[in-house]
Amino acid sequence: MKIIDAHMHFFKVEGFDHIAKLAGHVNSSEHYLKACKDNNVVMSIAMGNARGEQPLYGGGTPRVPDLAGTFDLLHYNQPKEIAYCAGVDSDPLTPANAEKTAREFERYVKTPQCVGIKIYLGYNAVYAYDPVHFPFYELAQHYNIPVAFHTGDLANGHGQLKYAHPLTIDEVAVRFPKVRFVICHCGNPWIKDAIEVASKNENVYIDMSGLLEGKFDGSQFFEKHRDYFSYIRMWIDYMGRYDKFMYGTDWPLINIRSYIDVMKMVIPEEHWQEFFYDNAVHVYSKLKDLLKDL
Repeated sequence: MKIIDAHMHFFKVEGFDHIAKLAGHVNSSEHYLKACKDNNVVMSIAMGNARGEQPLYGGGTPRVPDLAGTFDLLHYNQPKEIAYCAGVDSDPLTPANAEKTAREFERYVKTPQCVGIKIYLGYNAVYAYDPVHFPFYELAQHYNIPVAFHTGDLANGHGQLKYAHPLTIDEVAVRFPKVRFVICHCGNPWIKDAIEVASKNENVYIDMSGLLEGKFDGSQFFEKHRDYFSYIRMWIDYMGRYDKFMYGTDWPLINIRSYIDVMKMVIPEEHWQEFFYDNAVHVYSKLKDLLKDL
């Protein structure tokens, strides 16, 4: 079965080498591509920009750091197996510069490898429904690409959780019904809230990245944390829409093999094709052309 990782990171930033080591990986493009090949992961979506590393906003050439040096968004210089979502640094956005900033994003959105836009709720103290984001939603609608939001728990103590609650996505989903929105990390720990927003709004989807960290035996880990996984499965079954959920890892936080094994125990086998591949192709529709070249 072919797999698409709908949420990973591709940065050479402080701490990622250690995080990758804890997960049984090496934070390098060569190692990542080999791990993907070993696990039949045929395409990955790198999420956004690293905070503090020349963010994408308000003038200048947007560049994103990668494992090898520079992530050139206009003249894409990364492996063909990796697409990306252009990251928005929301804190500097104002009513005066938001429209201009979105126009700057347009030339990157038009490139084949840019399959979506990423907004960092919580890490940025701006709600999803703040009007400074509206030009980006309009851009996404025009080019038929999704907008993915970080939701839920934060990796450090610097952000504010109130901005990252998945319920805040409901308002933008209603205001922009033609845009596909992705609740990343299933809103963890507000899992049922995230699922309710996706259940209510036909244009909202969920990626299941970043729910676990490290390297472990999948079966043993699942058994040890059975109540947690049963809770997730209960709400997914209650919703009854497996076409709404996508596989993602949040690599390098997690061992790829471990995560696949656990997710196969959370998602019923009859829905693996949807979860691990088809749903990502539907939501990130520009992947269709990229997959033809593999």
